[in-house]
Amino acid sequence: MSESASTDPIPLDTCAVRLVDPDRVAAVRERMPGAEEAQRLARVFHVLGEPARVRIVTALLEAGELCVCDLAATVGMTEAQTSQHLRVLRAERTVRNRRDGRMVYYSLDDAHVRLLMDLALQHVAHGEG
Repeated sequence: MSESASTDPIPLDTCAVRLVDPDRVAAVRERMPGAEEAQRLARVFHVLGEPARVRIVTALLEAGELCVCDLAATVGMTEAQTSQHLRVLRAERTVRNRRDGRMVYYSLDDAHVRLLMDLALQHVAHGEG
């Protein structure tokens, strides 16, 4: 039997040596988010995983504040569709609303949402070129 036939290749999805640096692994594990925090973080990305909601958030990123009818016209959806997406975004604290008489205006909830969107847009643009 030849030498190459007797040695099994190491699968690409496993490590040839286990825990090469256990101190480093332990240090990183200490800084990892807990299960509840990871769940909340995953929900943020899940909410932004819908292209219509990304368009709404991007419109608010650019405009600062829009009423539902202007927001719907901007993103090319009906007011009902836009309102339904806004409910999801509000529930996850991505957007907030402000009432002025009978009008309701929407904006990004805080600077963290703006930063997250800015970074994501830069990341997408970086891969295009």
